[in-house]
Amino acid sequence: MFGLAAIPSILLALGMGLSPESPRWLFQQGKKSEAEKSIQTLYGKERVSEVMLDLTNAGQGSAEPEAGWFDLFSSRYWKVVSVGAALFLFQQLAGINAVVYYSTSVFRSVGIESDVAASALVGAANVFGTAVASSLMDRQGRKNLLTFSFTGMAASMLLLSLSFTWKVLAPYSGTLAVLGTVLYVLSFSLGAGPVPALLLPEIFASRIRAKAVALSLGMHWISNFVIGLYFLSVVNKFGISTVYLGFATVCLLAVLYIAVNVVETKGRSLEEIERALNPVV
Repeated sequence: MFGLAAIPSILLALGMGLSPESPRWLFQQGKKSEAEKSIQTLYGKERVSEVMLDLTNAGQGSAEPEAGWFDLFSSRYWKVVSVGAALFLFQQLAGINAVVYYSTSVFRSVGIESDVAASALVGAANVFGTAVASSLMDRQGRKNLLTFSFTGMAASMLLLSLSFTWKVLAPYSGTLAVLGTVLYVLSFSLGAGPVPALLLPEIFASRIRAKAVALSLGMHWISNFVIGLYFLSVVNKFGISTVYLGFATVCLLAVLYIAVNVVETKGRSLEEIERALNPVV
């Protein structure tokens, strides 16, 4: 099992070896000819001049040095940095990894004995939803997908919670557990899963982007670890229905937070988004 995990790692390493370097990074390092070659590979020869002009204008408009770690917590940047960290915090506290890690145990508790079938069903829903999200990202917008995703996750978690508590649903608890779990993973993969990683580099100003993304991803893995570590203990103490109801509440809180704090980035360049969020830069 562990050996098989090396296969996608090797494929990714080989693929990155063939992938062009970021034109923005090359331009910042003064490697303009290499940046032009990278732009040609990514966008085509006809867009080289246009993209190079955008990079030049962006460079002229931001002469400040790269920010330090403490700058992330300044009044100038804290709001946007907190949005990045909060998105990943909500992503994990909404229960996705608890559902994925322990889906077979949950299914087994309601009489579904095939672990392979349970895992395959969850994985297929994740892959399908991500494929759909990739086609909707630029048409529907990041914020809309996030809102729809967390709303669907809340409804799915509520369905799961009720399937374990309402006696009238007891004859259908197994079916509802499978349906709720699959719908939850599908909803997650439509927005809450892929969107934060795409949105973060778009909302962070150039001088804080690297460190702010690192901080947000750190929040992701810390909360991931905590959920994985304590999920079963909390279930044993409070019951699976209560835990799922808590996850549904987190999803609804995420919807409210997104409505107030997240900006739409669809159809806007990185420089336009940066100017909108940080007009003094």
